[in-house]
Amino acid sequence: MKYKHQPVSALNRSTESRRIELPTGVLTVDVEDSDLSLDQLCDFAARRNPKRGFLFVSKVLGKHIPISPRIMRDCYQRLARKIPSDLPGPVVFIGMAETATALGHGVYEEYAMRTSRQDLVFVHTTRYELENEKALNFAEEHSHATDHFLYLPEEAEARRLFQNARSLVLLDDEASTGKTFINLTKAFCAQVANQLEQLVTVVITDWRGQKLVQERHDSLYADEGITTSSVALLTGRYSFDADPELKNVVLPKASGNGALKDHLFQTNFGRLGLRDPGALHRIVQLCNIQLAPGERCLVLGVGEFSYLPFLLAERIERYNPHATVAVQSTTRSPIMLGGAITKTLSFLDHCEEEIDNFLHNGAKDDFDRVLICTETPATSIDEALVRALGAQILTF
Repeated sequence: MKYKHQPVSALNRSTESRRIELPTGVLTVDVEDSDLSLDQLCDFAARRNPKRGFLFVSKVLGKHIPISPRIMRDCYQRLARKIPSDLPGPVVFIGMAETATALGHGVYEEYAMRTSRQDLVFVHTTRYELENEKALNFAEEHSHATDHFLYLPEEAEARRLFQNARSLVLLDDEASTGKTFINLTKAFCAQVANQLEQLVTVVITDWRGQKLVQERHDSLYADEGITTSSVALLTGRYSFDADPELKNVVLPKASGNGALKDHLFQTNFGRLGLRDPGALHRIVQLCNIQLAPGERCLVLGVGEFSYLPFLLAERIERYNPHATVAVQSTTRSPIMLGGAITKTLSFLDHCEEEIDNFLHNGAKDDFDRVLICTETPATSIDEALVRALGAQILTF
């Protein structure tokens, strides 16, 4: 199935419009400003979701499209440079599961190294229940899996910083309505830190429209004394004319069973807060993967576990300059074939929830070696995925 991609106008280097015909409706986008071109940053696809029939598919995220880790690192650096270095501290960075766990962590580390600040903490949301104390719950209303949990950091100093936050930096791959950021910020102010002074939203592509973003933030947070700003590599507006049949689309099962997952997640890779920018780097330094000249290698993260696989791919790429290295991660996101999605593998999840998971655009024929990186036991990875990729499993 081919999607129709029609350039409508090209006003200047940072302003253009597109009309994209999807099986679920017609998506129109207008770029207002951009550090990189629209084609460099994203493509488009159709969701199997009656609440939202379209998807902005990032080309720099390493989620739905396998990419060089150099591209991801460049994205982290560009975004980190845009975040004010003098935010009132403590500053809490929150990456949104599952798509922005690596993005959030990467931007946090770049910011921490650039500023040398000691009053920062990173944590990412999760869709999994743990025995640890929750800070809050909130909803991502348009998502295929709406419930998010945010846990209190486990280390004492990280928890102190978290609970006394004066600035909040929220990171996701894209923003289209901003409702998820609003829901999280309201919950954070009500349940964690009511002394918040600054809110910064950080995304690769921001489709809320610059004027609307500021007006909406002013109306939502002015009474609470919170100053807001937004950071993105591309800003613009969108509209979606949904096909009437979209409401008949059946959403695949995407919600968990509510069982505790502590036996599967035995190491804290971000769900329970991290401060040390070098912690995960020291783990991957123990890995020495040698590739032959010309060999093509895919480093594949699993679900929310995506930043350490990125670091491993980056290390492999650095020490194997004559090979080709790509990185991405699996997802719960049900996306239709076509447009940015050229192929899809379906398999069972790794967390005992019997949820279909997917690998979009990655296939055995595209790579000579596939390394599946997981924080859960090797036996939790569906054999169907391992066989389809001829993969080796690395556990961390």
